[in-house]
Amino acid sequence: MPRPFQGLPPGVPPSGTALRQAGCASPMLAMHRQEPLATTLFFCGDVMTGHGIDPLLHPSDFLSPAERSVKAALEYVREAESAQPDTPLPRPVCYEYPWGDALALLKREQPDLRLVNLEASITARGSPAAPRAHARLPPQHLPTLAALGVDGAVLANHHALDWGHEGLNDTLAALRQAGIAGVGAGRDRSEAEQEVQWLVPGKARVRLFAFGHASSGLSPDWAAADGRPGINWLEALDGEAITQIARRIHDSRREGDIVLVSLHWGGCWGYEVSAEQRDFAHALIDEAGVDLVWGHCAHHPQPIEVYRDRLILYGVGDFQGEASAGGGHEEFRPDLAALYLPRLAPDGSLRDLRLWPLRVHLFRLKRAGASDSHWLAR
Repeated sequence: MPRPFQGLPPGVPPSGTALRQAGCASPMLAMHRQEPLATTLFFCGDVMTGHGIDPLLHPSDFLSPAERSVKAALEYVREAESAQPDTPLPRPVCYEYPWGDALALLKREQPDLRLVNLEASITARGSPAAPRAHARLPPQHLPTLAALGVDGAVLANHHALDWGHEGLNDTLAALRQAGIAGVGAGRDRSEAEQEVQWLVPGKARVRLFAFGHASSGLSPDWAAADGRPGINWLEALDGEAITQIARRIHDSRREGDIVLVSLHWGGCWGYEVSAEQRDFAHALIDEAGVDLVWGHCAHHPQPIEVYRDRLILYGVGDFQGEASAGGGHEEFRPDLAALYLPRLAPDGSLRDLRLWPLRVHLFRLKRAGASDSHWLAR
């Protein structure tokens, strides 16, 4: 599994082990390879295991049922059981349970990096920040992310501060302890704006920037500031934002870099991509040199575009999330999810994109059947 890039002293080649992990027959052959291999990435949408899954993991020591988020989670479980009376939910379940068939698919595809949009605070502290359901991932349930093999978790979304500054600080600390790179939020503005990097042996240095925009329902009050925790707030989808992003990318860009930008934007339901979003995504590629745009917020997959050989995922939908756990908006099939597996050439251009359709059933991801797959494709 790739580690966040720490760099190597000048003149020190990568180890033979690292070269073999990159698929090379021997260190000597690898050093003479002229063309780096393609980089395969795994993207998914919202991961929010607090809705329904947490009560199944450790029912006996689950958080106080007086808490609103816990009541909501337990209600999701009751709804699922009433809808499937002949299929009782197991208790307790293992940490791999929510991911179901996705784990076998990932083992088969062997992506170099696994990236998720984490819509939950990993904390047992804090106070609810707004009068709505709040996503909490109890720290003892963090192994659910490890079971998926997550390398990076985007936090620039509208659940990062559900449990206030305490909750965000706990989340950042928990991810660091678990060896998962958090991006898009921080203890101050500087940390929130910081990208994360991974060196994929024999392939590329992958750089990920993450932003949250008001169109997703984010409040500017959640923006990180000097001395104040928060998210990496994107003020507007305009030329000034492009200029600032381009400057940050170009100032430290090296040959062989693959640059990804994560955007939490748009509404929760609907397939329409606004002209503003489309123009901004194109400008990221044209002016900032971004190789892949990874959008999320909507609870269902949205359009895909290949622009100048670069991939734009306008919205990847939920993976294990709020909408798939409860009812409503069935016309958008929020129970359907997808594994997104783009393969990028050394110059960042798209070689191919594989999608594996999945369906959430009893809080577990299963391979989608033919009719569901065709529906999602249409």
